[in-house]
Amino acid sequence: MTNFTKKSAYNVAIAGATGAVGETFLQILEERNFPIKNLKLLASARSVGKKLKFKGNEYTVEELTHDSFKDVDIALFSAGGSRSLEFAPSAAKAGALVIDNSSAFRMDRDVPLVVPEVNPQDAFKHNGIIANPNCTTIIMVVALKPLHDYSKIKRVVVSSYQSASGAGAKAMEELMKQTRDWAAGKELKVENFAHQLLFNVIPHIDKFTENGYTKEEMKMFNETRKIMGDDTIKVSATCVRVPVLSAHSEAVTVETEKEISVEKAKELFASAKGLQIIDNPDKNEYPMPLFVAGKDDCYVGRIRKDISAENSLSFWVVGDQLRKGAALNAIQIAELFIK
Repeated sequence: MTNFTKKSAYNVAIAGATGAVGETFLQILEERNFPIKNLKLLASARSVGKKLKFKGNEYTVEELTHDSFKDVDIALFSAGGSRSLEFAPSAAKAGALVIDNSSAFRMDRDVPLVVPEVNPQDAFKHNGIIANPNCTTIIMVVALKPLHDYSKIKRVVVSSYQSASGAGAKAMEELMKQTRDWAAGKELKVENFAHQLLFNVIPHIDKFTENGYTKEEMKMFNETRKIMGDDTIKVSATCVRVPVLSAHSEAVTVETEKEISVEKAKELFASAKGLQIIDNPDKNEYPMPLFVAGKDDCYVGRIRKDISAENSLSFWVVGDQLRKGAALNAIQIAELFIK
């Protein structure tokens, strides 16, 4: 582990500041009053000179280079995997604590993969770089953790319903443009997805692998095991893109070693960090992306016994992909060190 010196305020750099997650970083740093001394906004050459606001002040975006990190204490990366691989080691070498939101380092044995509600202790085993997990994995493990602590999870079957925000700002804009163009009777353009997203669901996120699962689905398999610290957990995922702007939803079924009653599950969820329960079927109350978008916690509902298997429970969980699924989780990791 590299040394992290506690201070009253920190020099923070954001790599990928102009993207959807980068802008959410700024919003959350301001909301949580993160102690910032100097702020550096970094992006690719084409975004240089762009102005972004933070706490009422205007900051000019600079080009991300290997020399960008002199005197930087914390570097928040959301610039894509290839740029993280290229520049994150330079940031760590310059003495910054790097928290990377891409998939570049997640399965690296020397890089901790951290969700503060689940495995905060792992963050302190870093060598300068800490990985932020995939958004769908984060949302799911926040809900799995209290169950696993009570009775070991053997198997998880999950279907995700992922919003356009998971594919970035351009993807969100494409969905909005398709909506406007459809209303105006214009032809719909498809650029950011394999198919039209409006009025459709696409059972395909990221590239397909040899076993028939997509990379996104395999992330849920591999990352869950690493975060939970248990290589025996089996995960089968189907990841689906849906025409929702923000917040991901997941239908999860877990099989545990011993039975967990619905009442016990609700009790465990209620006392867990970062989780809220909305589960009143009589009043049609359950978590939905429409209401969870913009919120920090993950919301769980539709909690019920899986009637097809022993010691098995089904539930529905929703989280804001840009916040808890990305920017907030990274900032919470940084907060582990400054606290």
